[in-house]
Amino acid sequence: MIDQLIIGFDKALRTVFANAHTVRPTPGDALPEADMSEEERRHAAALMRINHCGEICAQALYQGQALMSDNEGIKRALVQAAHEETEHLAWTEKRIAELGGRKSLLNPLWYGGSLAIGVLAAKCGDGVNLGFLAETERQVEAHLDSHLGSLPEQDARSRSIVAQMKDDEIAHAETAVRLGAVELPTPVKLAMKASSRVMTRLAYWI
Repeated sequence: MIDQLIIGFDKALRTVFANAHTVRPTPGDALPEADMSEEERRHAAALMRINHCGEICAQALYQGQALMSDNEGIKRALVQAAHEETEHLAWTEKRIAELGGRKSLLNPLWYGGSLAIGVLAAKCGDGVNLGFLAETERQVEAHLDSHLGSLPEQDARSRSIVAQMKDDEIAHAETAVRLGAVELPTPVKLAMKASSRVMTRLAYWI
């Protein structure tokens, strides 16, 4: 257990403070940079900062869930999802820099809170653990879909990243359901949406 905690702490530091890496090419990387106004670039960078925060939260959630689960199949699914979320981190981080923006100053807070939620979800049993994963991914999918409607139409590079992230989140939710996710109670879903709304509003500016 001590070894797992040390590994987890190291992962937390790398997730929050180090540059993420990707195996897959960054979506839209070959597309030309769009001609945007300063306001459009600022808005696009803020949306990508929100998406980056979401991936920070996802890494912490998966770490907490995997740490407390005794089911090896679930652990493998969480590790695979976390790997793809790391690629999302790299993509959004790169795009934020290209747009002249910065990452959220509150990333350590997002990570710590999400890690605690992941641990709590895992303690509720495998079905709830997977249900929480599935519902998280569904809400992220809807969130990304709203960003596709809000990003500047000409910003094809950002839109390509968000579209691929959306496809990956759908696949993660489907995997959780296939492994036995249970439907979460409506109050829990509403609480998740409320906390997500707070995060997105703060991350847009901070």
